[in-house]
Amino acid sequence: MAKLSRGTVKDFPGFDARTDAETLRKAMKGLGTDEEAVLKILTSRSNAQRQQIASAFKTLFGRDLVDDLKSELTGKFETLMVALMRPARLFDAHELKHALKGAGTNEKVLTEILASRTTAELRNIKQVYLEEYESNLEDHITGDTTGYYQRMLVVLVQANRDPDGRIDEGLVEQDAQVLFKAGELKWGTDEEKFITILGTRSICHLRKVFDRYMTISGFQIEETIDRETSGDLEKLLLAIVKCVRSVPAYFAESLFYAMKGGGTDDNTLIRIMVSRSEIDLLDVRREFRKNFAKSLHHMIQVKSLKSSSMIKKYLGEN
Repeated sequence: MAKLSRGTVKDFPGFDARTDAETLRKAMKGLGTDEEAVLKILTSRSNAQRQQIASAFKTLFGRDLVDDLKSELTGKFETLMVALMRPARLFDAHELKHALKGAGTNEKVLTEILASRTTAELRNIKQVYLEEYESNLEDHITGDTTGYYQRMLVVLVQANRDPDGRIDEGLVEQDAQVLFKAGELKWGTDEEKFITILGTRSICHLRKVFDRYMTISGFQIEETIDRETSGDLEKLLLAIVKCVRSVPAYFAESLFYAMKGGGTDDNTLIRIMVSRSEIDLLDVRREFRKNFAKSLHHMIQVKSLKSSSMIKKYLGEN
C-alpha cells in the first residue's frame, strides 16, 4: 500500500509537458521575462512533472531549461526556480556537496539533512553522491569536519539505525542510565555514549529513552545536551533529538528561526520548502501554527519570497 503523501505539491491534473515547455519558452523568449508565468508552472507541477517539462523543452527547442532559467532570472527567485528543477533524488546529495565544497563548510546544511533523513533516505543519498561526484560522502565529511561532530556525522552516514520494532524496556532503562551517567553524573562528558545511542537506536526506542531519562534525571535530554556539549556537536545532537520527537516540528522551528529578526535566511527557507514540498509540508505548516501561533504562509509573505501566488500554491493555502 502506497504511503499517503503529506506534501503540498502533487501531480498537476491534466498535465501536458509539451504545452508547459512551450509556455515557458514563450515566457523567456525575447526582451524581458514573464516571471509570473514561470512561477505559475514550476510551483504547481510535481518534481517528476518538471523533469518531463525539461525533457520536452530540450526536444522542442534544443535548449536546456535550467540554463535558460539561470540566464533569464536573478537573485533568490532564480535560486528557487533552479532548486525546483533539480531531480528529487539528487537534491540532498547536491546540497551536501555544495555544503562541503570550497574553503568553508556549511555545518548548518550538514546537520539539517543528516539529522532529519530516514535510514532509507540516507542510503539513497550516499549512493547518489557516489554516482554523481565519484566520491564517498563519508570521505568528504571526514575531510572537512573534525572532532566529535565529525564522529556523529559519520555514524549517521552509516545509515544503520535500528529499525522500529518491539521495544525492549530493559534496554530503554539501560540507555537512559548510560546517558545520565555520561552527562549529568560525570565530571566532563562522555560524548561517545551520546553519539552511539543517538546515532544507532531506533526512533521509537529513543522516544522511550527520552521519557525515561526525564524520570531519572529530572531534566529533558535537550537540557543536558545544552549543558554538557557545545558548538556544532551540540547543534547536531539537538537536531537529532528534535527529529526523533517530530521531523515536521523540527522543520517548523528551522523555518521560524530562518525568518525571525531583521534578516531572513533565504537559503534555508528555500531548501526546506523545496525538499519537504512533496513529503510533509502540510505537517510542517500545522506544527508551525501550533508552536509559534503564526501562519507559515503569512510569515513568509511578510519576510521573504514576496510572491503571494507562489506561497499559496506551494503551501497549499486557499
